[in-house]
Amino acid sequence: MRPIGRIVAVAAAGSMAFGLAACSTSTDSAASDTAAADKSGASETVTESTEVPKGDGSKTIYLVSKGFQHRFWQAVKEGAEQAGTEFNYKIQFVGPDDETKVTQQLDQLQAALDTKPAAIGLAALDSGAAGPLLTQIESAGIPLVAFDSGVDSDLPLTTVSTDNYAAAEEAAKHMIELLEGQQGTVGLVCHDATSTTGKQRCEGFKNYFEKNAPSGLKLLDEQIAGEVGKAADTSKAIIQANSDIVGMYGSNEAAASGAIQGATESGKKLVVVGFDSGKTQINAIKDGSQAGAVTQAPKLMGYKTVTAAIQAINGIALPKTIDSGFYWYDKSNIDSDEIKPNLYE
Repeated sequence: MRPIGRIVAVAAAGSMAFGLAACSTSTDSAASDTAAADKSGASETVTESTEVPKGDGSKTIYLVSKGFQHRFWQAVKEGAEQAGTEFNYKIQFVGPDDETKVTQQLDQLQAALDTKPAAIGLAALDSGAAGPLLTQIESAGIPLVAFDSGVDSDLPLTTVSTDNYAAAEEAAKHMIELLEGQQGTVGLVCHDATSTTGKQRCEGFKNYFEKNAPSGLKLLDEQIAGEVGKAADTSKAIIQANSDIVGMYGSNEAAASGAIQGATESGKKLVVVGFDSGKTQINAIKDGSQAGAVTQAPKLMGYKTVTAAIQAINGIALPKTIDSGFYWYDKSNIDSDEIKPNLYE
């Protein structure tokens, strides 16, 4: 069994004036891993460096995210732009209209490659589909840094991300605790089945729940729904087909919001546990219609993606992963100084 506990990302409350020391988390400093030391694929064991050389303002780092309009991605963008300003690099940040638009993201990645930036950051919607472009990026000698969902490839020099598997385990742990003494089924609405993030958030929850839930609680097969309306319809269908349902897990804001909507419209009182943040989940947790959720630290993720790219540009060895942290939050701590900086509306 993997250990469960909150991974704390150090994000200054009310202020994003990070020094590099402030960007290190307890897990970062402990995380030594294999990283690409050069383009030939040689590697060495390294830890996250605090050295981030300033640029001359002429170089651009291009980040291609999984979305753009959603507040999460805007928070990532803010962190990236702050790091760009701090270290004198131009930042271009783009993303598709939503996290189902794989072709649109591939077009954006091609456009990024065409500009010949100093480095590229990518949160891949579909690593397989992006494969040919990743090969072109490598051939062009452009450092590649993965973030959020990561990239299912050996080409990125590092991945800046939440440990989504462990965070989903944390959600499952709380679901089991919240359902103590109850019997019935638990629904599972996952936002996608192709990205690394989507798969980890589903598998982490499933595996922990199946290993640790009492015999009276049964997990239903996962359903895929990445938009609020579809997630609501999916949740209602799950509720209608399972009269004994007592809980529902949504693997991102849209999935969780849809689960809340589906339960409300069905007139069914459920324990809803979500992932991410956003206005809908924040309000639902405050009014009691959602029990709680796991949140990431998106601004710190964007900041660390850019600093990792700068390090790669300057030939500084990177660890294989850089953790940006997660937190469990519910009505009891949602307004705390620890949680507030990591919530995004």
